[in-house]
Amino acid sequence: MTFLKAAPTVLGLALLGLAFSPSATADESNKKTVITFSGPVEIPGVHLQGYGVLPAGTYVFKILDSKSDRHIVQIFSQDELTVYATILAIPNYRLKATDKTVMTFRERPAGEPEALRAWFYPGRLWGEEFVYPKARAIVLAKETHTAVLFTPDEVTPEVTVAVKTPEEPVVVELEKAPVKAVQPTGEEVEIAQVVTPPPAVEVAQAEPAPVLPATGSSIPLVALFGMLALAGGLALSLLQKRAL
Repeated sequence: MTFLKAAPTVLGLALLGLAFSPSATADESNKKTVITFSGPVEIPGVHLQGYGVLPAGTYVFKILDSKSDRHIVQIFSQDELTVYATILAIPNYRLKATDKTVMTFRERPAGEPEALRAWFYPGRLWGEEFVYPKARAIVLAKETHTAVLFTPDEVTPEVTVAVKTPEEPVVVELEKAPVKAVQPTGEEVEIAQVVTPPPAVEVAQAEPAPVLPATGSSIPLVALFGMLALAGGLALSLLQKRAL
């Protein structure tokens, strides 16, 4: 009986506490990864002018956007204050997941920087296969004797201001651009002949959770939980009367 009398108050406090509790965040959402390159690395995508090749050093990789079968990867400076590149990537399969980050490269002739190929996050079978501009992809395919994914050359390869949100025109352009693959012979093929896409279930699970629109005040949220608390209190009061 004591519990039934106190329950409405307890329920109201619990719901108000939920309204004000901070949300938890984790690197799993954007797959933040810190990578150190021992030598210069060529990168594709839309990059800051002068950064088509990253010098040896430490960088941070993150997923900016991950819609359906296309992902947008960004490379940051170690302090995460500068975005060096925004890269279109296509999910690709590997036979065995590892507990460590794996970066793969396209080996180049002596004296040339290795070209970034793919990034695999720990514990994942599907990684990010990076997409190059068409003209560069043709050269890399011949030099490395492997197929290379490409987008049309008209997609802007350099910018003067760092890309920061998925809504920026450059990101939208990358997400809509047609993607194919070029063989070492110069033959263009569909990407299905080069990469293994994740099953539909994997794609659905990879979709980010919907974000509630931001408001200038927490009052509407508090009011909602207050109404829920009131409804719960009335229901428990009815149970209390029946128990009497």
